[in-house]
Amino acid sequence: MERGGVIYMLTNVNRTVLYIGVTSDLYTRLVEHREKRYANSFTSKYNSCLCVYYESFPTIEEAIDREKQLKKWNRSKKENLINKLNPQWNDLWQVVKEW
Repeated sequence: MERGGVIYMLTNVNRTVLYIGVTSDLYTRLVEHREKRYANSFTSKYNSCLCVYYESFPTIEEAIDREKQLKKWNRSKKENLINKLNPQWNDLWQVVKEW
């Protein structure tokens, strides 16, 4: 059975940093970011644990392709994408927990 994938964007409380990641288990991955499970990681270093955007895909390969596409975008284009679905840049943690 093929496992789906999710791309997600994290930011810090000042909304100055954007991180894009991909996973097959968004809830578990967000827990890892929030707990700073990987102390030397980018998200731990820049306190990026607020999930402001995500998209799900039928396969992990599709999610990886989308992640690669988004990582090539400039910050303004990424912000516009977030603003379309989450204009207040609310942390979507509660949504993901109930997903």
